[in-house]
Amino acid sequence: MNTRQLVDFAQQLRVDSVRAADTANSGHPTSSMSAADLVAVLFAHHLRYDFERPRHPGNDRLILSKGHASPLLYAAYKAAGAVSESELLTFRREGSRLEGHPSPRRLPWVETATGSLGQGLPVGVGVALAGKRLDRTGYRVWVLCGDSELAEGSVWEAAEHAGYEHLDNLTVIVDVNRLGQRGPTRHGHDLDAYARRFQAFGWHTVEVDGHDVDAVDRAYAEAASTGGQPTAILARTLKGKGVAAVQDREGLHGKPLPDAEEAIAELGGVRDHHVDVRPPPAARMLHAVSSGHLDLPRFEIGEEAATRDAFGQALAALGGARGDVVALDGEVGDSTRAELFAKEHPDRYFECYIAEQQLVGAAVGMAARGWVPYATTFAAFLTRAHDFVRMAAVSGSGINLVGSHAGVAIGQDGPSQMGLEDLAMFRALYGTTVLYPCDANQTAKLVVAMAGLEGIRYLRTSRGDSPVIYSPTEEFPVGGSKVLRASSDDRLTIVAAGVTVHEALAAADALDGEGIQVRVIDLYSVKPVDCATLREAAEETGCLVTVEDHREEGGLGDAVLDAFTDGRPVPRLARLAVRTMPGSASPAEQLRAAGIDAQSIAAAARPLVETAVVR
Repeated sequence: MNTRQLVDFAQQLRVDSVRAADTANSGHPTSSMSAADLVAVLFAHHLRYDFERPRHPGNDRLILSKGHASPLLYAAYKAAGAVSESELLTFRREGSRLEGHPSPRRLPWVETATGSLGQGLPVGVGVALAGKRLDRTGYRVWVLCGDSELAEGSVWEAAEHAGYEHLDNLTVIVDVNRLGQRGPTRHGHDLDAYARRFQAFGWHTVEVDGHDVDAVDRAYAEAASTGGQPTAILARTLKGKGVAAVQDREGLHGKPLPDAEEAIAELGGVRDHHVDVRPPPAARMLHAVSSGHLDLPRFEIGEEAATRDAFGQALAALGGARGDVVALDGEVGDSTRAELFAKEHPDRYFECYIAEQQLVGAAVGMAARGWVPYATTFAAFLTRAHDFVRMAAVSGSGINLVGSHAGVAIGQDGPSQMGLEDLAMFRALYGTTVLYPCDANQTAKLVVAMAGLEGIRYLRTSRGDSPVIYSPTEEFPVGGSKVLRASSDDRLTIVAAGVTVHEALAAADALDGEGIQVRVIDLYSVKPVDCATLREAAEETGCLVTVEDHREEGGLGDAVLDAFTDGRPVPRLARLAVRTMPGSASPAEQLRAAGIDAQSIAAAARPLVETAVVR
């Protein structure tokens, strides 16, 4: 397209954005209008993409980080022939693929769900890392950001990581339209303020008038030849560009235009230009799903081993058997044991340093490219990345997250290092799988099982050594459990997971010495939960005692209760959990102080049994 055609194409994108929002009576047309020239030039001259083959390995990757500007993206899809005129006008309607913020669950051309600002660039860094170090097919990654979201710390985690990794296949386009939701942004139209920040992290920057299509065209071309630097194109734009009633005016964010017909006329009327997006170059994927025999570590019953050690060994073994498995860590790989994978498969290991939002964002980006990521850090620190995990669930992303050093059982490090809320956090997210193994062989099997699941998978590992109680040949289906003690004389059931399984077994032995038979269930699958086994135990023993190294809200106890939400009678239930604020103490002292050690479990069980006898 020549200059005149580009300008007219941008006007078409503005008009279609206005029409879509007006039909829906909601949306963000003014945020779309400011970036219309940027998208017009990108689609017409620089993006390489086959809309009929969204999985083509040579396709460039476009991420709309300012996801509220979805009318603009959908208008561009219409111009490219990917969606029809009639579908464009279903924007935000029930059942429409064109949601208020774009989602890969609905549209195959969307890389990741956006709308929670500050996430597009971190995910884009993950996609660019995959392109540069894994796929090696030469595609470029384009991320369109708004200026408001540059206040998010996650953006600068991503910026530093991209600069450090020399991701010259990554271009971020910042739509600096000066206005946020409630008023002016922090830096307004001061492009140099943004440039200094990106330059400090090793980026090449280009400052342009975002409504000068020729200048934008030159900036995109410059971004393709920076030689080892990612590029930030800082484009000065006007929100609501082209319509005098809304252009550069406050108080109009997230609202349809007051007079759509008049605005469309001012923009030159409805057009229906088609854009021929450049095809991608021929390319092929280099990684295979399977590349060898899986030889998992084996631990003998009775020996002592930490589940984090078993995780690291199993992940390294899985990496040897599957060429699509990658590992990422937040600079604690010596503790999480992800370093074992790094030593065996350094080309598929990514150090994200202490930047947990970028850690999860990169995992989401790599998963979008078909890789199977395992991202690891302390369970406590994953809470910092909760919104990234939440948005990964919105995307339907397939990522494996592993939190080590869980619970008070870590001992002397104290509460800042203790993951005590992680089970609740992950259980609450849509479509998650939550696993909490108690021994090394169980851990190894679950690490492998995670790779074949969909959605977000979370594995909780422990710091200290614990006895191996399962044979290396034992199987642990997701959604299952293991009944470790059972008899026809059982008078209650103790339900535990992870470190408390061993405390539950010790309590059962102590109670047995007093003539009290109890059942013990290892509920290693916290979500989905083994409803059948729990219901059977409740029916046969009449009472359940849950014990967990976690806060009482949202963890194991609540998972057990979920088995009885179908209308059947809820059994008598006692819950032991961490209810105090721990300090520093040995692991055994911590368990005792929290009331979740063997002695505490037995003490809680005795009155329940006595009450049952009285009744």
